[in-house]
Amino acid sequence: MIPCRAPDVEWVSHVEAEASQGSGSAGLRYESDLTDAEWAQVEPLIRPAKRGGRPRTVNVREVLNAIFYVLWTGCQWKALPKDFPPRSTVWEYLDLWEWDGTLTRIHHVLYIETREKAGREASPTTAIIDSQSAKGALKGGLRSTRPGMTRARRSQAASATS
Repeated sequence: MIPCRAPDVEWVSHVEAEASQGSGSAGLRYESDLTDAEWAQVEPLIRPAKRGGRPRTVNVREVLNAIFYVLWTGCQWKALPKDFPPRSTVWEYLDLWEWDGTLTRIHHVLYIETREKAGREASPTTAIIDSQSAKGALKGGLRSTRPGMTRARRSQAASATS
């Protein structure tokens, strides 16, 4: 299991300073953080805050980075580093985005980008199905319950008392 601990404060401030100066992946705190290019693709997919309610105070990019951190490391929600938004906030956004389909849209955009970076077509053209994982037809049919319900017939010749 990968330990989930918050990084040192000096290191975080150094990385944040780098992130504010440059773009790309040079200033990422964690490997799971979105690059600026990825964020530019993902940002339009996230719905704005509802009208008439409280204004959104949380940084949505940080929420998404926190979700990716949990998925990347496999750590428990309680072990989410303190430099992310509170875990309850991150969980609520995860639940909302799963419900309204935002996560599916984000996954699709990042999936296509990753395939194109690897020099592949955006959507796979070939699928391989392993015979062990493909479910075949069920064997047999309905069993008759009649043999279990009928009495066994014995030959009268075999029985000496009959």
